[in-house]
Amino acid sequence: MKNPALFVVDVIVSSKNGPRKVLVLIDGDQGVSIDDCANLSRELSKGLDEVSWMEDSYTLEVSTPGVDHPLKLKRQYARNIGRKLKVKRANDTVEGRLAEVNEERITLIQEIGSGKKKEEKPVEVLFAEIEKAFVIVSFK
Repeated sequence: MKNPALFVVDVIVSSKNGPRKVLVLIDGDQGVSIDDCANLSRELSKGLDEVSWMEDSYTLEVSTPGVDHPLKLKRQYARNIGRKLKVKRANDTVEGRLAEVNEERITLIQEIGSGKKKEEKPVEVLFAEIEKAFVIVSFK
């Protein structure tokens, strides 16, 4: 990748009913444009064709992770500060606004109560405890 602000989040190869699909999910510190996806797709396609890494036909797709894909890299968490997350740990699930990210943990702010009795409670979650974390999209 020529743009150092872009990074690969995941590569998923599937072969459900028909030709294989190779899905490359990318993200960026300042976001990802359609041109970024198209340029990477062209570069990857050319490189994969040169090395003939797959004997059968395949479809290559380069995209950004949607809301159905969990956060995987610490870099993605930093990009989502201020957004609400749902974090699954082994024994529970916590939700809150992502307030801080460091090398070891994230801090979520949970709103407890309502009206005048509404309080904000920080909850720290170690990266080692996170099984899956999703950004919660609000349509308010």
